[in-house]
Amino acid sequence: MTFNEDSQLTGGKVKRRGRTAAVAGGGVVGVGAIVVLLLTVLTGGDLDLGALLGGGGTTQIQQQGETVDPASECRTGRDANLKVECRMEGAAESLDGYWSAESRKLGIAYTSPDFSLFDGTTDTSCGTASASTGPFYCPPDRAVYLDTAFYDDLRSRYGSSGGPLAQMYVVAHEWGHHVQQLQGTFAGTDRSGTGAASGSVRVELQADCYAGAWVGDAANTRDANGKTFLEPITRAEIDDALSAASAVGDDSIQQRSSGHVDPDSFTHGTSRQRQDWFLRGYQRGATGCDTFSVPGSSL
Repeated sequence: MTFNEDSQLTGGKVKRRGRTAAVAGGGVVGVGAIVVLLLTVLTGGDLDLGALLGGGGTTQIQQQGETVDPASECRTGRDANLKVECRMEGAAESLDGYWSAESRKLGIAYTSPDFSLFDGTTDTSCGTASASTGPFYCPPDRAVYLDTAFYDDLRSRYGSSGGPLAQMYVVAHEWGHHVQQLQGTFAGTDRSGTGAASGSVRVELQADCYAGAWVGDAANTRDANGKTFLEPITRAEIDDALSAASAVGDDSIQQRSSGHVDPDSFTHGTSRQRQDWFLRGYQRGATGCDTFSVPGSSL
């Protein structure tokens, strides 16, 4: 998805956290734990990362303690087309503009999430995150966390085309979790179980649908000067986003990691489901994203 080169970015939506280093102090994260992370957090989970990573067995050394606002480098849509950090800023500003208006249709009072980029590891209220956990939303912080190195993995390890809209789909999905937090969906849904029709799958598919809803309207969202942030979307760009949705389906991840698929352990939905719900949002908008009232066979 291409930004209008003359669109203006106000800055301030995205912060970059100082780099941290992890020193082991009582436990090693083995391959099994990494697989759990990939299957549950990589694709947008909000689990207790501290528990998965061994809790207090790691000490964080903060090398650069202050957050850094990349706004000085991200002023226009041209910057967003050239630099991934600026693309994240542009996506955040567009998402914020979309949900500020769309949230009224859902009957919620919208507030912006925090959005932090990090390198290596970072501490959150959901635990310690590292590049291997991928992007995620932490409900207690009401914040999105992302190491942009994940985008390299999305392309090289998970088979996505990894283009700009694939990258922004990831952000839009996590933004969808923030909307769910504001709706009370997290508090009102039992996400402890797994399976093809579980509450956790329904939560994730709705976030995919919300991402699609933003994409469907993104070319209409305007900057402070009234210019649209983004150019009209193309079919190739939709395919780019769909490639990312497919790459992080439960069945695709399980097939790559273990060679077999276990629907009873699903937490995010199949590749086909994730694509279908993204397209539903794209075509119908956020009000068409009720994944909770449909039977499991229709998910």
